[in-house]
Amino acid sequence: MNTSSEKATSGTYDVIVLGAGPVGQNAADHARAAGLTVAVVERELVGGECSYWACVPSKALLRPVIAVADARRVDGARQAVTGPLDTARVFARRDHYVTDWDDSGQANWVKSIGADLFRGQGRIDGPRKVTVTSSDGARRALTARHAVAVATGSRPVLPDIPGIDEARPWTNRQGTDSHAVPGRLAIVGGGGVGVEMATLWQRLGAQVTLLARRPLLPRMEPFVGDMVARGLTEAGADVRIGVSVTGLSRPDPAGPVTLSLDDGTRLEADEVMFATGRAPRTDDIGLDTVGLTPGSWLDVDETCLVREVGGAWLYALGDVNHHALLTHQGKYQARTAGDAIGARAKGQPLDNGPWGDHATTADQHAVPQVFFSDPEAGAVGLSAEQATRAGHRIKVVDVDFTQAQGANLYADGYQGQARMVVDLDREILLGVTFVGPGVSELLHSATIAVAGEVPLKRLRHAIACFPTVSEVWLFLLKGYED
Repeated sequence: MNTSSEKATSGTYDVIVLGAGPVGQNAADHARAAGLTVAVVERELVGGECSYWACVPSKALLRPVIAVADARRVDGARQAVTGPLDTARVFARRDHYVTDWDDSGQANWVKSIGADLFRGQGRIDGPRKVTVTSSDGARRALTARHAVAVATGSRPVLPDIPGIDEARPWTNRQGTDSHAVPGRLAIVGGGGVGVEMATLWQRLGAQVTLLARRPLLPRMEPFVGDMVARGLTEAGADVRIGVSVTGLSRPDPAGPVTLSLDDGTRLEADEVMFATGRAPRTDDIGLDTVGLTPGSWLDVDETCLVREVGGAWLYALGDVNHHALLTHQGKYQARTAGDAIGARAKGQPLDNGPWGDHATTADQHAVPQVFFSDPEAGAVGLSAEQATRAGHRIKVVDVDFTQAQGANLYADGYQGQARMVVDLDREILLGVTFVGPGVSELLHSATIAVAGEVPLKRLRHAIACFPTVSEVWLFLLKGYED
């Protein structure tokens, strides 16, 4: 392997990683652990979307909101909650966790693992070649001996409707980095970003109107969206299902925005936020130089190697491969791919890693996801509809959380529901869904059961502590036996 001085002089590395978010950092870390030299290229902040405009700031903002909501569900505690949230302190908490959008700490971490950091726009320039253009226009040519890993993430998609430019809508970035609470906020989109932002801004004092063409959280079990919609409505939000925005108008840049809806009505708001999907950040990274379409999702194998490029050198990790647009899944892919790159570089087989084979098997059947709405929603694996569509013979078990005494002690009048989807032929879990206060911390037990394909006859010996919310497992398993 080259020494640090040799690689800096030559511009040649074993691995080049495009994107220094959590996914790129994990790929770099595992490649370095395999003894490979690594260059990391980042065009914005080291730490990426998750650290500064998505997972971290949204959770930092939502935690005070949910904490107060939880306190108000417990007699004796609700009497102590006598005033509104201190928005200035909530924003200050967020600013702390995003380090005031200063990435020097994460940049130093990249350097601490022995990787070289290049700031600028990285573009592939043919097989194993990358050109980095810095903000002052200077260009640096890099070469990878073994691999280039694309971990450039995704960007929000704005719909092509009249007035979209004039309206200057928020995306997740403004939704998580704003320091002011709008009086009226219209949120378009009923997926995870939409419901979390509706939960946040309604509780911070905005009058939120949430507009969705389909039921909320449509990829989860239907009862989840129903309960989340009810929670938002009880908090004072206006939730409208089955409506679309057909036009926007904001003639005065300092004035309100008017939304025209397909039901013939109009809605006026001080700000409008679109949470209507994401697209890969692959439009300006030189894909055309290796025969790929700029702006496209990248098709990969189980080691995240791009299928359509020969030579086994181009990898796509995280959002760009469209397997699961979730930070934890991208980090999982990056760890797996980093190990696979190391094994391939050394000529080793891909089935002798310290954790078994180098394959992202959890991307196929055990993807966990949590939405920090009120109530919280979490799921792993397949829904009942997805399992049926995939040809499985299943049994669905539904349990009201109030059967578990631990849930009733957690919150007075606890409202929540759990579902497990069982493969009748193998008697293992295909999927588990929870919705209710505090359920996010239950999800990993379900993830272990699904990912590990734990037989139900063995799972029944995993005893939940009394009196905890996790007692719901007892009733789910009993429901299968009945």
